[in-house]
Amino acid sequence: MLAIVLGVFGLGFFCWLLFTLAIYALPFLAGLTAGLAAFDSGGGVVGALIVGFLAGCATLALGQIGFATTRTPLIRAIIGLLYAVPATVAGYQVSFALAGIGMSTGGWQTAFAVVGAVLSGVTAFSRMTLFVPPSDGQGTEGAHSPFFLRRGVQRR
Repeated sequence: MLAIVLGVFGLGFFCWLLFTLAIYALPFLAGLTAGLAAFDSGGGVVGALIVGFLAGCATLALGQIGFATTRTPLIRAIIGLLYAVPATVAGYQVSFALAGIGMSTGGWQTAFAVVGAVLSGVTAFSRMTLFVPPSDGQGTEGAHSPFFLRRGVQRR
């Protein structure tokens, strides 16, 4: 009985960890690539760790700043997708592995993996939107909405 309860809590912890770390998939990939390139070029282990850490931090910071400062919804969507797609791939792999613990390989395992992938991608995209500052109320509220959905506009 204790093993079942601990298994459920362990699975819940891994799911929480997956959704919490979803936004860091692209910076981790960039840091890993830069670190491996530095190690391959003779930078040593310490140099590769430093280069990888700096590249990952720069990727995360530049993405957050770019997402928060741009006003164009298309550019925000592109930046958000740059962070959401690697998180979706990582979410699929982790969900597939976690589903494989409780069931045999088949359609249900793939279905749970797809649901986990979609949820982790949406989580990464929504965490990027947390960095957008709130509207300052300077009259730009209805700038991108159709005429008939704007508040305070009367038809003549």
